Amino acid sequence: MQIGVFGLGRMGANIVRRLMRDQHECVVFNRTPDKVRQLEGEGAIAAASLDEFVHLLAKPRVIWVMLPAGDVTESAIAALGEKLEPGDIVIDGGNSYYKDDVRRAKLINAKGINYIDVGTSGGVWGLERGYCLMIGGKPEIVNYLDPIFKSLAPGIGDIPKTPGREHLASTAEMGYLHCGSHGAGHFVKMVHNGIEYALMQAYAEGFDIFRNANSQELAEDYRYDLNVADISEVWRRGSVVGSWLLDLTAMALAENPTLSNYSGYVQDSGEGRWTIMAAIEEAVPADVLSAALYTRFRSRQEHTFAEKILSAMRYKFGGHVEQHS
Repeated sequence: MQIGVFGLGRMGANIVRRLMRDQHECVVFNRTPDKVRQLEGEGAIAAASLDEFVHLLAKPRVIWVMLPAGDVTESAIAALGEKLEPGDIVIDGGNSYYKDDVRRAKLINAKGINYIDVGTSGGVWGLERGYCLMIGGKPEIVNYLDPIFKSLAPGIGDIPKTPGREHLASTAEMGYLHCGSHGAGHFVKMVHNGIEYALMQAYAEGFDIFRNANSQELAEDYRYDLNVADISEVWRRGSVVGSWLLDLTAMALAENPTLSNYSGYVQDSGEGRWTIMAAIEEAVPADVLSAALYTRFRSRQEHTFAEKILSAMRYKFGGHVEQHS
C-alpha cells in the first residue's frame, strides 16, 4: 500500500522504516531536508515540498502526519486540507488532544476528506517491537487502512492468549484497535499516558525508599545498603510488578546505579494534564494520576532519586532528554 508520511522525527522516521520493511511504498516529507534525504537513501520516495508530496501520492491519497501536538500539527493539517481532494485520508498519529481531533475532523470532512486519529505508543523502540495503535474514525476508513495498522503493530508475537478471549474476534491481540469515532483513539492514548505517569511514579518512589534505606535517621539495626540495580533485575524474574517500564529501569540502573547522568528534571508532554482534565469533566476521582503529574511539576524545583528514575525511564522508552534546571 502507498502512504505519505509528513514528519520524520524519532517516531516518524521509524514508522517509515517499519512500513517499508513490510513492502509498503512510502513518500516522505519533512521541513528539514536532511531527514528526507536519509530515508530516500533507505528506499523512500522523497518530496522537496508539500505540493510535490501531495502530487507524488496516488488517489485516494493516504497521509500520516507525525508531528508534535499543537500548532505544528494544526497548521500541517490545515495546509493539507487545502491541497487534498475528496476521498483522500489524513491520519494524525501524534499525541493530539482528542477534542482537537473532533473539531478538525468536522472541518476536513466537510470537504470530503477523511480524518483518522491514531494514538501511537512504542517510542524509539517501535521499529523493532512494533507500535501499539489506538484508532479513532469511521469504521470503513479504518478497515481500508488495516494493512498499514497491521504492519506497524507488534502482532501477537509470543504473548499467550488471554484466558477467556479465545473466541473473541478483535485486532486487540495484534496490538491495534479501532476504539471509536473521531477522537476516540487519542482519548484512549491520553488516558494510557496518564496511567503511564502513575506507574512510573510508583516505581520511582519505591526505588527512592530503597536508596535511602541506609539513612542515618534510622536505627542502625534497620539500615540496609541495598543494591537497587539487582533489585530491579530480580523483580523482572517472576515478580507480579514486572513490566516493560521495570525492564527499562533495570537497564538504566545497570548502566549507572547512581543515575548521576540524569538531572531529575522531569517534563510532562501534555497527555497527563489532559487526562486529569477529562477526569474532572467526568467527576471521576483520579488521585494517583493527579499526584504523579504534580510530582513532575515539583521535579523542576528540587530533585530526588525518584526523579532520576523517572528521567531514566523516559529516556529509555522515548529518547527524551531532560533539561537541566
